[in-house]
Amino acid sequence: MNVQAYILIQTDVGKASSVAHAIAAIPGVTLAEGITGPYDVIMRAEAATMEDFGRLILSKVQAVPGITRTLTCPVTG
Repeated sequence: MNVQAYILIQTDVGKASSVAHAIAAIPGVTLAEGITGPYDVIMRAEAATMEDFGRLILSKVQAVPGITRTLTCPVTG
């Protein structure tokens, strides 16, 4: 099973670019871009299992300086 999700990220003011750059370097992240609206960065990531997704990706994403909030949106189908 391959788990994929989009993660919407809110950042501190002026940190969207540095956050997107740092996230893009995390293994398993396939997209990280700055956006406008209520969220500042959108990313897409994938892992072999939900456990791997949480342990290997989300824990690393949430450790990136400048992130204030995340919303994970799993891809189905």
